[in-house]
Amino acid sequence: MIRHLGPQDVDIFRRIRLEALRMEPAVFASSVEDWEGLPDAEWRRRLTANAVFVDFHAEEPVAIMGLMRQGASKMAHRATVIMVYVRKDRRGAGHAKALLDALTDHARAAGIRQLELAVSAENPAAIRFYKREGFEQAGRIAGGTIHEGREIDEILMTRRIDGMGALA
Repeated sequence: MIRHLGPQDVDIFRRIRLEALRMEPAVFASSVEDWEGLPDAEWRRRLTANAVFVDFHAEEPVAIMGLMRQGASKMAHRATVIMVYVRKDRRGAGHAKALLDALTDHARAAGIRQLELAVSAENPAAIRFYKREGFEQAGRIAGGTIHEGREIDEILMTRRIDGMGALA
């Protein structure tokens, strides 16, 4: 069951977000240390500033995906897919696809025309998933993140969701 979290869901958000950062530290730009000491007000702000969707299995949050819309008026048709995580024992069960579908529907309803994301070049399963879902590689940032002293490239990907195809 997918839920678009609201301000009352801070505890659910905190639980799945910290789990993601602990279980997959190499794939996120943030570290668990960046988030675990945040006060409740900041958790609530981050939850409400972005659209955050969580998928549940047996009433447990097992996957998360967020959407961060660009703020500048000339870029407000674009949004970045963020915080993507599926619990290891639930991978392959359709959670990522269901979350992406819900997030895409939400984005379209909000007038967003293009989804963007950055994915670790060392995460081929995620890259394959995004390609299957219509994302195309738009670029690469060499050394986009540093994890345990090692630089990891990021693949930048985009997907038009308004039926217009690539921007000219």
